[in-house]
Amino acid sequence: MGNFKSKAKANPQVKKIVDKVWDRFASTSEQQMLGVQDLYCAVLLVYNDINKTLPGPYHDPPTKEEVNELLKLSDKNEDGTLDRNEFNTFLETFTKTVSGRVSTNILLFSFVIPTIVTLSRPRAEQLPIVGPVVKQAPAPIYSALMTTLIVFIGGQFKRN
Repeated sequence: MGNFKSKAKANPQVKKIVDKVWDRFASTSEQQMLGVQDLYCAVLLVYNDINKTLPGPYHDPPTKEEVNELLKLSDKNEDGTLDRNEFNTFLETFTKTVSGRVSTNILLFSFVIPTIVTLSRPRAEQLPIVGPVVKQAPAPIYSALMTTLIVFIGGQFKRN
């Protein structure tokens, strides 16, 4: 499953979200443990915060059945609850794919797509029909349109 601390270094925003949600739920529990119902609510809150905070597409939370199955694997002392360490390990399983997607999206939107847009403009200006329009379009408008087009085409490839 891996070490949560190494994952946290890779994406400190996810760790911060997980810690915030743990603190919220643990403060209402006398034993500093989360049961099944609280655990599922905590997972939903983590995914809600991830979707609001991190760039990229919406990340679907796991189903209640997936949470229950993973609870059985993560509950080391088999008491039906998770302590903080078990909770971190539990959420690492779900959030590691989100962290990877977020890192990929940051790379794409910070470097790859802007590079493609910048390099494509001179070629687009040479096209017979759209060239004159591209030449007159302000750089921000051209960049926004091309970025939207690239994201749309990428989404079509993911669906197929």
